[in-house]
Amino acid sequence: MSIPAIETMAPPTGMLASTSTTGTGSADKEMFLQLLVAQLRYQDPMNPSDTSEFLSQSAQFTALEKMQSVADQTGALLGAQMAFGGAQLVGRQVTYTLGDGTEGSGLVSGVTFGPSGPVLDVGGVEVPIFQVQSVTDGTTTTPTTPTTPTTPTIPSLAVPAL
Repeated sequence: MSIPAIETMAPPTGMLASTSTTGTGSADKEMFLQLLVAQLRYQDPMNPSDTSEFLSQSAQFTALEKMQSVADQTGALLGAQMAFGGAQLVGRQVTYTLGDGTEGSGLVSGVTFGPSGPVLDVGGVEVPIFQVQSVTDGTTTTPTTPTTPTTPTIPSLAVPAL
């Protein structure tokens, strides 16, 4: 089975933005509890509801809340990791391809952080971090070769006359 190569990478959205839903999450929980109390209050006394069903719904709701909390924390962790990764690229040489097909390379002089992740400043061009193709060390060293061959010189030994 062959796997096709990935041509483009979709930008991450909302990596650094707050994804917490504590306000709506507590409202949803309150609404659930109000519905539960209303069902218990207005049930038919001759045909009472099964309490295990209510407990099951409550457990499912609690599990859903916990999963949402884990998803929020994972998103925050990914955002922090991307921010640290972007900061580590300052002073490095990068090659990039922008969304319009423009290719370029240069030294990263700064980084800004937005809701879609770090944006690098590469020679005055704003490059989202997910459009970077390669990263190399920013210092370029060229080997130095002497222009004229050097040979070590041995100082002559003078022998005193007798």
